Amino acid sequence: PGRLRQVVTILVFDLGGPLLAYALLRSAGLSAVAALVASGVLPAAGIAIGAVADRRLDIIGVMVLAGILVGTILGLTSHNARLYLLEGSVPSVVFALACLFSVRLRRPLIFRLAVEILGPDTPKGRDVTAAWRYPVYRRAFQVITVAWGVGYLVEAGIRVAVIAQTSTGFALVFSKLVPYAFALALSAWTLAYGEHEKKKTERAALGKAERAALGKAERAALGKSRARRPAKGRARRLIQAYTLVRCPAR
Repeated sequence: PGRLRQVVTILVFDLGGPLLAYALLRSAGLSAVAALVASGVLPAAGIAIGAVADRRLDIIGVMVLAGILVGTILGLTSHNARLYLLEGSVPSVVFALACLFSVRLRRPLIFRLAVEILGPDTPKGRDVTAAWRYPVYRRAFQVITVAWGVGYLVEAGIRVAVIAQTSTGFALVFSKLVPYAFALALSAWTLAYGEHEKKKTERAALGKAERAALGKAERAALGKSRARRPAKGRARRLIQAYTLVRCPAR
């Protein structure tokens, strides 16, 4: 149910709803800026509904609302549709910079978001939090956080270029779709990278265990060899003594 609600919210309030509202308002004779501002009400409503349903407002929702507010102010004061569309780049840039700066903190932003999404009190959330004590695990999340930061800086740059060079309608569609395309691509890369690091760690642990077992076997064999040598020496000395007693020298 939770995932279904998220998908419906994205389709209705973030993608389909705003695009349909913009097209209808433009066909009704409204200016591009007025149609953009009015269609921006739907994403804000979607965030509000999600916050009420979850009983909390997450950091992503705050950044999106801030972007909508900035875009609305720019659009209404400048009457420039391109400036309004730039509001979509604000959350991307803020998120990217937050990722890059958080690498220097105790725990990077992607790790915090992963724990928040999984739920800190769920078994998976507790497992993720507990695994933070391993250096390999910490390094993996630092790499992932840097990748997401750089990725969203690239996304914001591409969006700005498209807004500056194309029509308002095309730029609006592109601005709505490109963040999800980058999110899907980065999520797929994150899963692949995480699986790669997991297998690499497992191979390293297996190799270490094999080396430890081999060393133990070698030490055991060496110990047995040393134990046999004194026994052979004692047997030789006993034979020599017996020979001297039975066959004394003449």
